[in-house]
Amino acid sequence: MVNIIQEYQFGDFYISTNREILDIAFIHSFLSKESYWAKNIPIEIVEKSIENSLPFGLYHGNKQIGFARIVTDFAVFATVADVFVIQQYRGLGLSKWLIETFTSFPELQYIRRWTLYTLDAQKLYEKYGFSIIENPEQAMEIHQGNIYDFYTPEFLKEHQLIH
Repeated sequence: MVNIIQEYQFGDFYISTNREILDIAFIHSFLSKESYWAKNIPIEIVEKSIENSLPFGLYHGNKQIGFARIVTDFAVFATVADVFVIQQYRGLGLSKWLIETFTSFPELQYIRRWTLYTLDAQKLYEKYGFSIIENPEQAMEIHQGNIYDFYTPEFLKEHQLIH
């Protein structure tokens, strides 16, 4: 686990890469109940995903209000995942600031390929250099749908996804 801690201020808001202050219960609640991409995700999987990523928590005072994480080797690739700002803080430019922060993060400046999946925010990400894959026939994926509907605590332990 790479633990690079940076903090950024924007008025009463700040972004931090410090895992120690992330509100895992908040992140899990949003992802499992409100996101379209991670419905029913177990908290153990959220914890593991954060442990193995570069997290960006967005805060208003001591309250976490948003999140993003970057899955990367810090050399060749970076995948943007789990980006959100809760409803009552949307429209304030905070998602733009969050994207600006992670795309300009010093340790990620020489990444050859950034990727992300989004259902409805293509126009937003285009402002930061993202584009539709030029040759989609060259990209492949293994997609297991909403696999989280089938995870039970027993399954997670049996397959060593949690300890």
